[in-house]
Amino acid sequence: MSEFSKSLSISASALAAQATRLRHVSENISQADTPGYRRKTVSFEAVRDASGKMERIAVGPVQLDQRELARIYDPANPLADETGNYNGSNVDLMIEIADAREAQRSYEANLKMFDQARQMSSALLDLLRK
Repeated sequence: MSEFSKSLSISASALAAQATRLRHVSENISQADTPGYRRKTVSFEAVRDASGKMERIAVGPVQLDQRELARIYDPANPLADETGNYNGSNVDLMIEIADAREAQRSYEANLKMFDQARQMSSALLDLLRK
């Protein structure tokens, strides 16, 4: 596989990984007010070939944030215990917004890398044709 193809493959897999991350961030934001909901996080792994060179980026397993759930006092809520409290979610909207912005920026950077590799490959083919 040529170096151009490898860079396109790595960039494309990184684009897919960041899209997955952004999907989980948006799920977290949409479930922020759901009682008992735990924040989802994903990790990335570099998949290497037999020679040790990076082949692509893979998304690791989805993990649930084990931080303590927020305790909310609302005696009128049907989920409330005898003290009037119930478990909220452990989603912090500020963290989710920061994660969304980071995922967006990483996505844009990988998109530029993909486009640059495609343009360089196209320019090389044009040179070879002449």
